[in-house]
Amino acid sequence: MSFLIKGETGDWEVVIGLEVHAQVISNAKLFSGSPTDFGAEPNSQVSFVDAAMPGMLPVVNEVCVEQAVRTGLGLKAHINKRSVFARKNYFYADLPQGYQISQFELPIVGEGTLVLDLPEGETREVGIERLHLEQDAGKSIHDLHPSKSFIDLNRSGVALMEVVSKPDMRSPEEAGAYLRKLRSIVRYLGTCDGNMDEGSMRCDANVSVRPVGEDGLRTRCEIKNVNSVRFVMQAIEHEARRHVDVYESGGEITQETRLYDPSKGETRPMRSKEMAHDYRYFPDPDLLPLVFDDAYVEQIRATLPELPDEKKERFMTDFGLTPYDASVLVVERETANYFEDVAKGRDAKAAANWVISNLFGALNKKGVSITDSPVTAENLGKLIDLITDNTISGRIAKDVFEIMVEEGKDPETIVEEKGLKQITDTGPIEAAIDQVMADNPDKVSDYRGGKDKLIGWFVGQVMKQTGGKANPGMLNELLKKKLAP
Repeated sequence: MSFLIKGETGDWEVVIGLEVHAQVISNAKLFSGSPTDFGAEPNSQVSFVDAAMPGMLPVVNEVCVEQAVRTGLGLKAHINKRSVFARKNYFYADLPQGYQISQFELPIVGEGTLVLDLPEGETREVGIERLHLEQDAGKSIHDLHPSKSFIDLNRSGVALMEVVSKPDMRSPEEAGAYLRKLRSIVRYLGTCDGNMDEGSMRCDANVSVRPVGEDGLRTRCEIKNVNSVRFVMQAIEHEARRHVDVYESGGEITQETRLYDPSKGETRPMRSKEMAHDYRYFPDPDLLPLVFDDAYVEQIRATLPELPDEKKERFMTDFGLTPYDASVLVVERETANYFEDVAKGRDAKAAANWVISNLFGALNKKGVSITDSPVTAENLGKLIDLITDNTISGRIAKDVFEIMVEEGKDPETIVEEKGLKQITDTGPIEAAIDQVMADNPDKVSDYRGGKDKLIGWFVGQVMKQTGGKANPGMLNELLKKKLAP
């Protein structure tokens, strides 16, 4: 996907790598038994381990390890059967230990691949550098008192998977596609809920630019903790343009961490970017290395569901869908299941069109997800059946669908109650045609004089006469015969 920034000295290319913190779905934290419920009372989910009380020792939560391996397999990544937890030393008021337990040299998951689904059905691969497990910090709250800060340790120790991409993306759109695909995969796997608005998936974007044709990587800046796909894309574009302006005015980019302010549409310096040696990493002496064997990995692999890429391929093969339609339908597992229920034994392309165009539009308008859809898959399938067997026309079907959205009724009942069955007898259709022709002799004359496009106008008028219930194919055939000179 082409995204070049035109500067005074020429075109610039943007280079993007993303680090995504995905909260592991688990009932307990990474190294303690504290719960992880979102929205709980502040400091109500904190054990002595989370609060770093003296003498407390961490114990690895096996579920979190399994979830990390599961995610690595979903990313087609190498699983390291020996990994090591390390201490990453830095001070934050909401980090009670004074260090974060993370992984450094030996992460649990190594290199993998993520396939981007781009507009027009195109795809592109982005490399995954690693996935490591680490504990989250707490939260400092600065807006509840004029002179004091408060600390909530509920998140302290919550398990995160940090998924680090290679700097393979070249546009904000690709970064957005990456985030959407990663979110889709972890949701399919059940390893992270992907709710960015609740902080369970957060993104750090590393951005640099270089003149088109240059191969090396220039100094990057990290935009920290962006919590929506749209904001990530906006922040990257802004930051890339800032870099170009700095270079073209003769300046140099400083490696630093920045914050994105969506209200002002700008990034601001947060702190200079630390290097790995600044954190003085060393293996955590309280935790043994994680070691498991092939059988453990294969046992987890055997439980993986059909993932978006495989499902997309199957939809294209089995249902004959276009790459674009298939990629849209597999983003959420619930949507894919819904589509399959509608398409069962029916024209799959028609089912896809109804789901993508009509249903998605109605759900967006109502602000509800497909799991809360007022139109069930069974009823949408029945609606398609009514079109297929000529009970109603495609135009009437749209009216029926709108009633289904508002009232949740099945389409057969609506058609019966409203008297919307299609007219398939030639008599009433011919009578309507005769009436329209008698009322509009000038149009008849124009048509017979060579203005063929007037056929559409006649169709519209007859449809109006019949309340939209005339069979379109029959109407067209009869109309042409009657209008013939």
